[in-house]
Amino acid sequence: MNRKLSYVIATLLAITIASCGASQSKVASKASASKSTKKDKKDAIKPYGKVITKEAKTDEGLFTVHKLDGKYFYEIPDTLMGREMLMVTRIAKTATGLGFGGGKQNTSVLRWEVKDKKVLLRVVSHQIYAADSLPISEAVKNSNFEPVLYAFDVKAYKKDSVSGNKNIVIDASPLFETDVKPLGLPQRRRKSLKVSKLDAKRSYIDTIRSYPQNIEVRTVKTYSGSALPSNNATGTLSLMMSNSMILLPEVPMQRRMFDERVGWFGRGQTDYGLDLQKSKTIRYLDRWRLEVKDEDMAAFKRGELVEPKKQIVYYIDRATPKKWVPYIKQGIEDWQVAFEAAGFKNAIIAADPPSVEEDPDWSPEDVRYSVVRYLASPIPNANGPHVSDPRSGEILESDINWYHNVMTLLHNWYFVQTAAINPEARSNEFKDEIMGRLIRFVSSHEVGHTLGLPHNMGSSVAYAVDDLRDPEFTKKYGTAPSIMDYARFNYIAQPGDGDVALMPNIGIYDKYAIKWGYRPILEAKSAEDEKKTLDSWILEHAGDPMYRFGRQQRGVIDPSSQTEDLGDDAMKASAYGIANLKRIVPNLITWTAEEGQNYDELDKMYGQVLSQYNRYMGHVAANVGGVYEMYKTYDQDGAVYTHVPKQKQKEALTFLQENLFETPEWLLDTNIFDKIENAGSVERIRRFQTRTLNNLLDFGRMGRMLENETLNGNSAYTFMDMMEDTREGLFSELKTRSTIDIYRRNLQRAYVERLEYLMTREQGASSRFSTRTSIDVSQSDIRAVVRAELKGLKRDLQNSRLRDRMSRIHTEDLVERINLILDPK
Repeated sequence: MNRKLSYVIATLLAITIASCGASQSKVASKASASKSTKKDKKDAIKPYGKVITKEAKTDEGLFTVHKLDGKYFYEIPDTLMGREMLMVTRIAKTATGLGFGGGKQNTSVLRWEVKDKKVLLRVVSHQIYAADSLPISEAVKNSNFEPVLYAFDVKAYKKDSVSGNKNIVIDASPLFETDVKPLGLPQRRRKSLKVSKLDAKRSYIDTIRSYPQNIEVRTVKTYSGSALPSNNATGTLSLMMSNSMILLPEVPMQRRMFDERVGWFGRGQTDYGLDLQKSKTIRYLDRWRLEVKDEDMAAFKRGELVEPKKQIVYYIDRATPKKWVPYIKQGIEDWQVAFEAAGFKNAIIAADPPSVEEDPDWSPEDVRYSVVRYLASPIPNANGPHVSDPRSGEILESDINWYHNVMTLLHNWYFVQTAAINPEARSNEFKDEIMGRLIRFVSSHEVGHTLGLPHNMGSSVAYAVDDLRDPEFTKKYGTAPSIMDYARFNYIAQPGDGDVALMPNIGIYDKYAIKWGYRPILEAKSAEDEKKTLDSWILEHAGDPMYRFGRQQRGVIDPSSQTEDLGDDAMKASAYGIANLKRIVPNLITWTAEEGQNYDELDKMYGQVLSQYNRYMGHVAANVGGVYEMYKTYDQDGAVYTHVPKQKQKEALTFLQENLFETPEWLLDTNIFDKIENAGSVERIRRFQTRTLNNLLDFGRMGRMLENETLNGNSAYTFMDMMEDTREGLFSELKTRSTIDIYRRNLQRAYVERLEYLMTREQGASSRFSTRTSIDVSQSDIRAVVRAELKGLKRDLQNSRLRDRMSRIHTEDLVERINLILDPK
């Protein structure tokens, strides 16, 4: 082929390739444009009828919710854009080993917002604040930018022909089908369960229901994890989550400021608008909106009782057994007397819900209704959560969770605390009127929580112990000034005391607290204006223990604010309690007997006796190294914190030595043991003694005792005195040369092991569920004193002249153990 012909062929080939390339490019371009057009058409806003077709199942409410082809569409009125809504996330149903359903996991304030062709769901924070009228409000907004929780494409619009308002349609399904963390399992739970991801294939929307003021979503979420509480072989955890979105009031209720001297559930907000040289967190109460009707204002000012504009109404779940309904209602309406102190009559009402025939749409999930929900569950409990507006503290609704097996709890308490004096408590099943009265008591207590009141564990200490043996006193005052204390049943009253009251009622403190939180202060135009009046109501009763609030402690430091205790003297009260337990134990077989039944009830109630006995030991031990906490402000005299007097601390330790560390022979009933177990009594006593011993020899308690001695000198019960008294009591056989029985041998070994712990371990990290006194153990006097105690004990053991062989073997073993502690090498 000549060179000229080759050139022509090459040129033609190049033109052909270029032409093909251009053609392919045009085809690709057209394909890309076509694909883009299809995507644009798919994402384009369509006519309403093309999106919400006749096949859609529609639910009218706050938003209109449509279900179509497995998707859920929200039709949001544009009048609700910008309105704030509260999203409450709960676990509705849970796996075994992960607590129980109904627990609140997260709350968020949300705001819907339109941005071009998108609808944004933003998270609103009310943690920091400044009034809009102040210049600093702009800085607050700049430091509080609202994150976007989710962005939705606008699918369609629908114009209301009457109002002219425009509804915006979005596909809401992805919000609940994907792993939007605030709407699912919280981060702390994910961390503890080692959750890696949401398994979308095994997660789905169960139901979405719309009500006039809220939307309720139920989803099943399945998580993959490696430290799951049950079904671990599957590597997954399935939960039913409940997401309640509630429309917040357009005009927030006026707040009432929190004061730690009166117990109340509250919330905090950092207010940058105050005329101060620093930011300050303002706390305010959670409470219902109770207001005086305009037409009743004059009567209210004259001091007459008036009905509020809107009553607090609790409906009783249709599922509640009929025989218990009257008692639950009574427990609710018992609070009417407290609201009368606030100036209102009939402020709180119990009601039956309409029947299905009367109102098929009535639902306990409708935020307009507060419901006592009866749950068929083996959980022995009841609880009273509430939902409140974070802007003002206004309680919007409350559902009390009433678990069927709360009756088991009530039976066990009532039996073990009152059977010694109360024939009605001496059986495995109570008469309906007895159980009904106990249900009424729990109902009142839980309703108190829903009204805004926390536990008041400092209430029962207001009564002298012996007053609780007086029929006249107890009939008038109950077992505590507040039903919000855990002052269960009267374990102090003794046989022969007469017809004493056995439980608390709505008391003096409860009436005072409801008045303080709810009585309108008409002349006040703001929360700040109310403070002077609120302070005066507190100061009227300052120093009176009947009106004292004592917070619930996780790890007791203040012995006057404990759970399950009664009276002003733990040693005296516990002595009475133990005397009654000693009367119960010999009768347990008779009182739990049922023809044809095994001994399960005997086993259970013997365990309840032990638990009650252990509570008494805890009440007493808290006095050693204890510090009283009595809330005060600058205009009140006296200290907030004072150490328990020296003599009372010594008395407490002596009580433990005599009633616990000396073997409690009265608990060792072989007639019971040979019916409930083949072995276990020795180990059981060891556990009880060791639990209290370790609690007594606690780093935090020692730190408080060292500080008490430093600050108060000879008036303090010193750490060294406590350690010496403990050792001498635990090893009293060394002086008397008496036999050391197996129970004491176990206890003495536990003591030496605890001293080893004190010598070698550091104070553990504080739990969010407990309070403690922190101390740097290695740089404190603790180990120096413990070392001296070990040396002194070793010397006493070596010098002992015990007669029996087992006691000598035991003391020789303790010497070797001490040698290893003092010289680990």
